[in-house]
Amino acid sequence: MARAHSVLLLAVLVSACACTATSEHETCSTQGTCTKEKDFNPEKGEWYGEFFPDIPKIKYEGPNSTNPLSFRYYNAEEVVLGKKMKDWLRFSVAFWHTFRGDGGDPFGSATKQWPWDKAQDPLQAAFKAMHANFEFLLKLGVDKWCFHDRDIAPEGATLAESNKNLDLVAEVALELQKGTAIRPLWGTAQLFKHPRYMHGAATSPNATVFAYAAAQVKKAMEVTQLLGGENYVFWGGREGYQSLLNTDLELEMDNLGRFMKMANDFKHSIGFKGTLLLEPKPQEPTKHQYDWDAATTIAFLHKYGLLEDFKLNIECNHATLSGHSCEHELEVARINGVLGNIDANTGDAQTGWDTDQFLTDPRMATLVMMVVIKNGGLGTGGINFDAKLRRESTSTEDLFYGHISGMDALARGLRNAAAIKEAGHLDGLVADRYASWRAKGGLGQKIINGKVGFVELEQYALSNAEPGESMGSARQELAEIYLDMATK
Repeated sequence: MARAHSVLLLAVLVSACACTATSEHETCSTQGTCTKEKDFNPEKGEWYGEFFPDIPKIKYEGPNSTNPLSFRYYNAEEVVLGKKMKDWLRFSVAFWHTFRGDGGDPFGSATKQWPWDKAQDPLQAAFKAMHANFEFLLKLGVDKWCFHDRDIAPEGATLAESNKNLDLVAEVALELQKGTAIRPLWGTAQLFKHPRYMHGAATSPNATVFAYAAAQVKKAMEVTQLLGGENYVFWGGREGYQSLLNTDLELEMDNLGRFMKMANDFKHSIGFKGTLLLEPKPQEPTKHQYDWDAATTIAFLHKYGLLEDFKLNIECNHATLSGHSCEHELEVARINGVLGNIDANTGDAQTGWDTDQFLTDPRMATLVMMVVIKNGGLGTGGINFDAKLRRESTSTEDLFYGHISGMDALARGLRNAAAIKEAGHLDGLVADRYASWRAKGGLGQKIINGKVGFVELEQYALSNAEPGESMGSARQELAEIYLDMATK
């Protein structure tokens, strides 16, 4: 029987407070962040108050706005190429970075303690964090969020206890989403942090770990379905190796294929309609991860007969770690029919690891959105901000600034990409470059349609002029001018 959870929070969206405590129900942190606390029932996860009382609902104010708590380019209802901006972009907030990111890194401890984390009982803190999530989404104007199971609910001493904790937090989320359009874009299981996964999850040398991982995915997929999630993601952070000297590569790859087949079978057995997504990454934390990049992951899906059952979740910073651009990985996924979702972030050119920064470069955003437009959108997928604040940014306001900057950049990119498509200059340049393949009745069409082989092609080459004498210019510099002309 479902528990009753208060949703009074949803009606309290636009009040503000000064950053000094003014009543017994208002507390402020040393970081200058106020929280209005009216009551909290830890048993039911009820919360009567606000975590962001000094933040209004974020509105579109146009490019000339000087208000940092407003959108200058993201206008949700604006129609671009026949579709509303919000439907092209389908923005999502990553629960783990936004509500669990504490600023810790390999060289230093946490720099942030969020107001929802102050409860000593981890389950009470989880309830509060879920309320903070919904308040944040409503004020930001975003109706999708993504989660790992162990980020929204604490791990228990046993699997059964962990499942119970997850059920309790899911009840809170289920109650909070009533009367709203808020639903998970996708859910996933955290199969990389706990020591049991030190050798991998689906690729562990220990069969018991494989079983535990399967049980964890089963539960996470059930919760994703319960909450109305549209996709389910697999990121194999430990599915790889540190050395081939002690690795049975064939067994590990085959077991990974077996695991994904079981996941797909289970999806159908419970009637989950969501899309299954694999997220490529080349390394970190393992030296070599089995889903290195989009092409490698597509080959894996093809080998194990899963290409019709999975799509890809492309993360931009993972693309650069694998030596590619984000648009390259998106385009490889698109032309193979498996572009399912984007984790929007970027890295730092001066570092060599996954820094998960907000994507704010309008040129990069334009290149990303050019692929999305060619794909006709992202279907049941969307654009998830798998991005976190810098270690030195410690105010709850910074969470809004980061997301606003990312949303504006991608909205700007969408407008630019639409302008490029409507102008037609780049499409025309590409069409001219490949004209010999499109000419009706020409050699290119004969090759494409399988009308000629090596014998006929040799005869053609012998009887025609050397092609090097008539090669046209690629006009890359002109193409870049067209891109720059549209990047505003």
